[in-house]
Amino acid sequence: MSPQAAAAIEGVLAIWKPAGWTSHDVVAKARRILRIKRIGHTGTLDPAVTGVLPICIGRATRMVEYLQEMPKTYEALLRFGIATDTEDTGGEVIERMDASHLTEEQIREAALSFIGDILQVPPMVSAVKVDGKRLYELARQGVTVERKARPVTIHRIDVERIDASRPHPELRFSVTCSKGTYIRTLCVDIGRKLGVPAVMAELIRTSSAGLTREDSVTLEELEELQKRGETTDKLLAADELLDYLPRTSAEAREAEHALQGKAIPRSALKPAPGESGLWRLYREEDGAFLGLFEPAAGEDTVRPVKVFHPSEQPEG
Repeated sequence: MSPQAAAAIEGVLAIWKPAGWTSHDVVAKARRILRIKRIGHTGTLDPAVTGVLPICIGRATRMVEYLQEMPKTYEALLRFGIATDTEDTGGEVIERMDASHLTEEQIREAALSFIGDILQVPPMVSAVKVDGKRLYELARQGVTVERKARPVTIHRIDVERIDASRPHPELRFSVTCSKGTYIRTLCVDIGRKLGVPAVMAELIRTSSAGLTREDSVTLEELEELQKRGETTDKLLAADELLDYLPRTSAEAREAEHALQGKAIPRSALKPAPGESGLWRLYREEDGAFLGLFEPAAGEDTVRPVKVFHPSEQPEG
């Protein structure tokens, strides 16, 4: 791909993150392959975890914060009867017991009971900050601190397999959850509900920002796409992925005002936005995305939050 073509790349690309790589490693590799500086990811995955890692390229990096808000789906393997200091099998075992008394029915019922709004205590290996320091930094120093429980939402749990015929029964399940949910902690909490230690044995992120495994490419595949000049075939527009935000459109005059950063009467848009919340705004004549706008408090107008000028050249 020529430098000129490379400079035109803009959008969201789903990378299938390999085990052993940090999310930063993946972004750095993609940056070298695409020869583009402005790249960011939409949600960190631990090095041992594989799965969908959406990366935003060019002006799409301005949408990272909104893509991160979308639900994510994981496939996890939970093992009962074992506890570690990291809540996964990569840590030091701190408790072990025979959990063969658990039945398939008990395991299923306990797992499904976590669907809905719940409170989670972030694990010590998380990136949550306490008094200005990230928990995983404190954990490396052997320090454990008290953490406040945080609200998260488990939208769905699908039990895929239960093997209760062993001293350490296993549960494989799929979970769709809100931003900030720790699956390792969910595994521990399911075990705690059953009165036994538990640990996360495997984790794969199967969906993020609406992108799935089928949408993803490996870093090796990305290199081949780049060589053939076909990278853009895998790119998706960030605004199209934000389908949880309602959309509205403006005629030419209001569209021009929107691009100038001016307030627009809500009544001039189709449909007219409500009194709160973000809206995706498009130009009616050609469907061009103009940016994200929100109603101004106490006014009958919408004001720009992020403006995307259609005439701007994508940034490399």
